[in-house]
Amino acid sequence: MNAGIGRAAVIVTILMLSMRAFGQAPASAETAAPVHPPAGKYQRLAVHGRALEGNLEGDSPDRQVSIYLPPSYAKSPWRRYPVLYLLHGFTDSDDRWFGLRGPHFVNVPAAVDAAYQQGVKEMIVVMPNAFTKYLGSMYSNSVVVGDWETFIAEELVSYIDTHYRTLARRESRGLAGHSMGGYGTLRIGMKYPQVFSSIYAMSPCCLTPNTKPDKDAIARAAAVQSPEQLADSDFFGKATLATAAAWSPNPAHPPLFFDMPIVDGDIVPETIAQWTANSPLITLHQHVPDLKRLTIAFDAGDQEQFGDILPSVQALDRVLGSYGIAHVAEVFQGDHINRVAERLQTKVLPFFSEHLKF
Repeated sequence: MNAGIGRAAVIVTILMLSMRAFGQAPASAETAAPVHPPAGKYQRLAVHGRALEGNLEGDSPDRQVSIYLPPSYAKSPWRRYPVLYLLHGFTDSDDRWFGLRGPHFVNVPAAVDAAYQQGVKEMIVVMPNAFTKYLGSMYSNSVVVGDWETFIAEELVSYIDTHYRTLARRESRGLAGHSMGGYGTLRIGMKYPQVFSSIYAMSPCCLTPNTKPDKDAIARAAAVQSPEQLADSDFFGKATLATAAAWSPNPAHPPLFFDMPIVDGDIVPETIAQWTANSPLITLHQHVPDLKRLTIAFDAGDQEQFGDILPSVQALDRVLGSYGIAHVAEVFQGDHINRVAERLQTKVLPFFSEHLKF
């Protein structure tokens, strides 16, 4: 990714770096367990989201959800468990994270099993599929993508608590995610401290606003008017459209039903304001009491490819510190994806093992 695009917009940072193009939607039917023999039990099923009904993108409100039950779950029918909700990144999906579509930079069951062997306490791990028409929901709330905040924090949590033996209390629920999922973790976590008690954002994107997007790049993205054209768009174009769908919806503007931040070469201040209002480093000032209720950790690699992520994580560290909000911030040796599996095993899961109530 060149420096021009890296400066063009905060949207670039929502792109989850991958060695392959993610052009196909995830499987919709319940799928068999990952290839490696897991110590626990893997399930994948559909959860209906009333909050996602009628979304103008036309995505199904029945979302596939991957669930990994701990090894003792079937052997200890009286036992209840904490739940870790995981959120994947842009262009990604739950079935990739759980090893159903071949090798990926992370395999959740393998990481969880390894963490258990190192003494991490057993928990239920849940990941919803947020792959949408525009390749990612941004875990946001708009008439175009649907209300993903409510779906995750209320409907999905309620479903899991109803259908599995959980410890159904905030002290026993954690929320974590990578890239776009890290953004979703911070966004949802600060709005729902009554649901989640601990959060961990891995290389979170989109924390800072960009008030001067690149006009030519936005114009190229705005030329997309169909799914077929989306497939031919570059990553910046895809990310821009996903962000517009999530952050600047306009039901009176068919066929895409959202507004772009630049029209006919001119910046649209109202749309820029909408995008800014979705930046956690802006909104956190309204959620200081909520953030103080959470146990918080986040990180970024010192070789992060997406230019805004590392400085925005460092800025988040400073701002939380200025408010006296307890947190752990780490800059590790690595890039956007090359240590995700290792850190899930050795950092994220031990963090929740320590801080969730069992």
